[in-house]
Amino acid sequence: MSDENIKEPASFPDDKPGKMNTITQVLEKLRLKNQANEFKWTYSGFSAGRGKCYQPEDLLIIKTYRFEGDSDPGDSAIIYIIQANDGLVGYSLDAYGAYSTNSGEYDDFIRKISMEDRDEQIIFGDGPE
Repeated sequence: MSDENIKEPASFPDDKPGKMNTITQVLEKLRLKNQANEFKWTYSGFSAGRGKCYQPEDLLIIKTYRFEGDSDPGDSAIIYIIQANDGLVGYSLDAYGAYSTNSGEYDDFIRKISMEDRDEQIIFGDGPE
């Protein structure tokens, strides 16, 4: 199959090269980097399914992606890319507004985590091609 038969995905009005416009794009990038560890809220802290619970002081939010559903408010979500003090990188996905399924404790926990806005090239290792 030649390259001329490959179609580019539909673009968005505010597309920028490399900009991630969907939740799926972000999660796929994490999967490709073996960083698709989901930090899930428990009453003991965040767990990534490895038998360890992390407290806010053990974590750093390194990037935040906000998605707002133009046609469906159910598409309103935030992905927090999180790095633990043991080097584990993963994410926490939270719907917001009326569709939020997390408790107030989750919101309080997230607010206690330090934040740093890293460039996507640092997180995903993407460089100019």
